[in-house]
Amino acid sequence: MIEIGRAHVQRVGKRIAKAAAQPGYKWQFFVIEKDQLNAFCLPGGKVFVYTGLFKAVQNEDQLAVVMGHEIAHAIARHGAERMSMMQLGRMGKEIAAKTLGGGQYSQAINQAYGVGETYGMVLPFSRKFEYEADEIGLYLMTKAGYNPNEAVRFWDNMRRLKQGSKTPPEFLSTHPADLNRIKRIRSLIPIAQKNYR
Repeated sequence: MIEIGRAHVQRVGKRIAKAAAQPGYKWQFFVIEKDQLNAFCLPGGKVFVYTGLFKAVQNEDQLAVVMGHEIAHAIARHGAERMSMMQLGRMGKEIAAKTLGGGQYSQAINQAYGVGETYGMVLPFSRKFEYEADEIGLYLMTKAGYNPNEAVRFWDNMRRLKQGSKTPPEFLSTHPADLNRIKRIRSLIPIAQKNYR
């Protein structure tokens, strides 16, 4: 086990970005000093990792799980898709308000539409994006020469670190439940293993 730091984030990120072979991206990798189990990516290739996440990472292969996942979000354009969904949601709410007359019912329409939009569109699509980023990220990390079996170990580390904290049930969350995520990743490893060298 090694202590993960900024140099590891740079090295692993660059290696996976090279494997992603996306010349239109200007990949940059940043570490944020905050005790939070999280990482994120902005459109265009800026990847941010919180130092709190290092508690779940025991080696570079496990860091590759994180970096591959975030790079996958960028190349799958999940940020842009999320923005499009939000715009469609706003338009749908306006159409519903006009169609149903608004007026004294406008607050009820807004609330009902908001609940439907959140649970019927935003949360399920967010989980879909997470699963997709897990899959693409797994393939990218193996293509870059990292061990895909470490993905299961990393997510199990995350699950154990979150035990005791109040996490909502999957249908109320933007992210898959840890055990569901681990099960799905485990099913993808034999395919990813073909790229591992």
